[in-house]
Amino acid sequence: MPLDERYDQVFERYQRCNQHHVFHHWQYLTSQEKCDLLTQLESIEIEKLSTFLQSALREKSKPLSSSNDVIKPFSGKVASVLHDDATTIESWYSLGLDATRQNKVAALLLAGGQGTRLGFDGPKGMYDIGLPSGSSLFCIIAQRISRLIQLAQRQEQELTSSCDNNDTSTKNISLPLYIMTSPMNDRVTRDYFESNSFFGLPQEDVVFFSQGTLPCLSPEGKILMETPYKCAMAPDGNGGVYPAMNRCGILSDMSSRGIEHIHAFAIDNALAKPADPAFIGYCLHEEADAGNKSVWKSEPHEKVGVVAERNGKPCIVEYSELSKDMAEMVVPSNDKNDNNTLKLVYGAGNICNHYFTLSFLKNVVIPQMECMYHIAEKKIGTWNEEEKKTVTPLSNNGIKLESFIFDVFTLLEKNS
Repeated sequence: MPLDERYDQVFERYQRCNQHHVFHHWQYLTSQEKCDLLTQLESIEIEKLSTFLQSALREKSKPLSSSNDVIKPFSGKVASVLHDDATTIESWYSLGLDATRQNKVAALLLAGGQGTRLGFDGPKGMYDIGLPSGSSLFCIIAQRISRLIQLAQRQEQELTSSCDNNDTSTKNISLPLYIMTSPMNDRVTRDYFESNSFFGLPQEDVVFFSQGTLPCLSPEGKILMETPYKCAMAPDGNGGVYPAMNRCGILSDMSSRGIEHIHAFAIDNALAKPADPAFIGYCLHEEADAGNKSVWKSEPHEKVGVVAERNGKPCIVEYSELSKDMAEMVVPSNDKNDNNTLKLVYGAGNICNHYFTLSFLKNVVIPQMECMYHIAEKKIGTWNEEEKKTVTPLSNNGIKLESFIFDVFTLLEKNS
């Protein structure tokens, strides 16, 4: 399509949304710069941006002390691999492994982060954590998935051999790994897996997709410009995994494979068990739409979000939202192995390790994602016309819209 026709179409869309100031420098741009700006603007769902912002502003305006915003201890179903009896845990494990054997389970890895804080210039998943093997985080995850597939195949063989039939065929067991990257590290991550032969996993079972981005906005809700031909953009938070899965066809791909159960976890956790059969089996046993694996806090004021309830709905409460009294609140432990001991009421630390059914994501989460964004005030580099360069201010000058993967817990109909 000719450049002029593209301009007319895009300008009309942005004018309707009162964001046509993004064309302020149009007449001074080169042909390539005009093309670059139009390409970026065409990729932005500008019609939804106002809805995201208004929803986030309403959420921010709610007073934390409101009687309609009450934080209470979590009252749903809880289990522990440390305190429940071994027979029960084994039954959950068998149930989860059976779902894997039936090709109903997928692993969803959040791997958009860079290793900057680790002093590593590259995707965090490529970082060598210091094991004798020199294995990266990506390698460790792939090896654990391979081992789980082997266990599921062994279960399949045992079931087949116990049946009185002559069928000696071997069922192909698939445990797909979906990896959410970021625009910054997507290509490097794909190349890394390809150069390492996908660490032994079938290539068709390693599926990459990129996290989305949203324009940075002024306090008045206007798109900020990084340069005269580029909008300032930012990742939409780890909760962006849901619209990204929908936009990139991941949910459809899962449906076509017969996936029913999804284990989502972050690349930061070197101890994560991908598609953990015990965790998945427990959620299956409880017929839960979502589940959350947590680790108990080491002390009351550890800076980690905790599992709780807000307005009667399960949620993750940030440590900054807990008063000193709430953080230190204790009750007698009901663990038979811990006689006469106390435990924290708000002690279940969140580690970004979640279970979801595919039907919950498709039928409940996706239709309501527009109402899940939050405001984050940030210092955002913007174009300074006087200095003719991009300048990052010393104080917050704009906002980013982001969502969190655990925001969807409040959408659950039953507390499990």
